[in-house]
Amino acid sequence: MKRSLVIFYAVIIYAVAQLIWWGYRLYMLQPNHLAMVMGEGSMFILVFGFGAYSLHNALNREQKLQEQKKNFLLSVTHELKSPLASIKILLQTIQKRNLTREQALDFIDKSLLDIERLDDMVENMLLASKIDNRSYTFPKANFNLSVLVDSIVNRLQITKCDCNQLIIDAEIEPKIEITGDKFALTSVVTNLVENAIKYSSPCETVAVKLFSKEGKIHLQVADHGIGIADVEKSRIFDRFYRVGSEDTRNTKGTGLGLFIVKEVLDKHEATIRVKDNRPAGSVFEVVFGLT
Repeated sequence: MKRSLVIFYAVIIYAVAQLIWWGYRLYMLQPNHLAMVMGEGSMFILVFGFGAYSLHNALNREQKLQEQKKNFLLSVTHELKSPLASIKILLQTIQKRNLTREQALDFIDKSLLDIERLDDMVENMLLASKIDNRSYTFPKANFNLSVLVDSIVNRLQITKCDCNQLIIDAEIEPKIEITGDKFALTSVVTNLVENAIKYSSPCETVAVKLFSKEGKIHLQVADHGIGIADVEKSRIFDRFYRVGSEDTRNTKGTGLGLFIVKEVLDKHEATIRVKDNRPAGSVFEVVFGLT
């Protein structure tokens, strides 16, 4: 990509130099045509400059996309290796050591949690790929959104700190019905809650609220984590984009979660906005129209 940019700039410099040279030669041959030379030259420079500027931006976007894809592949590799290594160690321990039934069941439960984490990541990548190539049709049916959100919260619920504090504080209004793609909306809720947990500080609670108000369905996921800078709020839904610097980021992820969230919600004519939490963190609010 760097070589392409060098060639691109060299061609621009050469073209401008040739324009100036031939404009000068034409003026020397026909001095009374100065106005025509200046007019035609100005128009050429204007059109050429606009084209060069557009191409420059396209090359920069492509370079950033390639860097994001590279970081995505590195992230996916790490995300796959970590749970696989954990599952391998747990199963080898069960196989080689004489554990009590309670210990074995505990290790199996931990293995299943890692398997669910792998399953979520694979589903994310498959869904993102189908959305990107427009092969996913978003089949819609009526279902209970309250039950869906509650089941996801229960699956992702964990305890932290010495006091065994529950990390997710859920307030779910019962019997909220919605017409939509249950599979895709499961991915939306899962990604929002997992992101909130991922970016939260240790021992901080994640708040999940589902309620209906003024003919709309509201889903709010709030954390007390690192927050999102204003300049990044408009970019967090881009494919492969992740908050912060690639060199200093410590959190795991592939950069596909919020991309999927935005695409799925657009297909459901729903809106999502992110705002600052107080005193720290972020609040993601999804609003559906009642159907």
